[in-house]
Amino acid sequence: MQTTLNVRNLRPDETESARLFLGKHGWRHRTGDAESFARLIGNSQRSAIALLDDQIVGFARGITDEISNGYLSMVVVDAQHQRQGIGRALVEHLMGNNPDITWVLRAGREGAEAFFASLGFETSVIAMERPRLK
Repeated sequence: MQTTLNVRNLRPDETESARLFLGKHGWRHRTGDAESFARLIGNSQRSAIALLDDQIVGFARGITDEISNGYLSMVVVDAQHQRQGIGRALVEHLMGNNPDITWVLRAGREGAEAFFASLGFETSVIAMERPRLK
C-alpha cells in the first residue's frame, strides 16, 4: 500500500499532538507544558505538520512579518522518515513563495547546515545573535 505525504498547516486541535511529537524527538526542552506550547504556536504566524497515514512525521514553525523578514524556528522530522523530502516539503510550505522575504535560521544541529544549504540558504556574515541565558 502506497502512503501519501500530506504537508499542511497545523490545526488548533492538533497542537497537543505536535507537542508530544516534538517531545519524542528531542525538543521537550523547548515545548514546555501544554499551555505554554499552545501559546508558542498561537504567537507563531506559521506552523505546519507532515503526515503519513494520519501520523505526524514532521513539524515546522516560523515567525514572519509576511513582508520582508522570516525566521524558521523549528524543523523536525522523525529519524526513520528523514532523507525522504519531508523536511524540504515542510520548509517550502512554511516559507511560501514570496521572494521578497529573507528567511533566517539557526543551523546548530548536526547535518542542519548541509540540509538548509540544499534549500538555498547561505551562511551569513552579517547576522548577529544574542544567545539565551543558560
